[in-house]
Amino acid sequence: MAKPDTSELKERERKNWSSVAEGWRRRDALLRKGAAPVTGRMLELSGISAGSRLLDIASGTGEPAISAAHMVGASGRVIGTDLVDEMLAVAREKVAATNLGNIEFRCMDAEALDFTPASFDAVTIRWGLMFMPEPQACLDACCKVLKQNGRISLACWASPEKNPFVSVLMNILRNYMDVPVPPPGTPGIFAFADPERLQYALDSAGFSNIVLEEMVIDVLEVDDGRAYWQAISDLAAPVMALVRQLEEPARSEYINEVIKTADAMKQGDTLCMKGTTWIASADK
Repeated sequence: MAKPDTSELKERERKNWSSVAEGWRRRDALLRKGAAPVTGRMLELSGISAGSRLLDIASGTGEPAISAAHMVGASGRVIGTDLVDEMLAVAREKVAATNLGNIEFRCMDAEALDFTPASFDAVTIRWGLMFMPEPQACLDACCKVLKQNGRISLACWASPEKNPFVSVLMNILRNYMDVPVPPPGTPGIFAFADPERLQYALDSAGFSNIVLEEMVIDVLEVDDGRAYWQAISDLAAPVMALVRQLEEPARSEYINEVIKTADAMKQGDTLCMKGTTWIASADK
């Protein structure tokens, strides 16, 4: 299978994620709750404080940029970027409902950042690097816009078997269609599941003192399997792009099997769909 060119891959990602922007708006509270431990740890590792300037790449609907804006205060500045302006529209709405005047969002390609060199104290990328066709170009650009001794912190999902919140969907989908196996290096949710690849990419960009941590979180805490399906179908853009290819009645059968499988994972009063992420941090 030939690897699509970079522009095709970027357009695919843009279309996928713009298609779920409304879903991310609906599920904002659920998403923020599940991701809160990762957001908190990333910002802690970024080293920001009052007055800091932070660049948040792949901000999506606004995190961790908005949380960072509260931390840096009025004397600081946060700029969030994303390839998908429909996602940033949600982030801008959330900021408009606050009194934050130290944050802005720009639609921008993370592989071609348009900022003055050495102008930020920290860079964050939460679950965005994996979806970039040329992630090395992004990390190289991040290093350039950071001040000397600036910090980067980022999160990438670990292996599929450690991420049932999404692997449940993919494992069952293979019973209904031939799920394409992407060529090595192709963007996708598990593109940086291998910690050695993540370490190497940061090292190649010129970062030092690289540290990788593994964190397990309850990505989605919902009532039951049906609630899980309703939420994940609002959120998981790449998987839903495949599910939409199923014709009836296969699609209904697939959905019912996902719900049944998720229900069997319920413990206690709620269903906690877990995920495991790498959190990497490094110095310029």
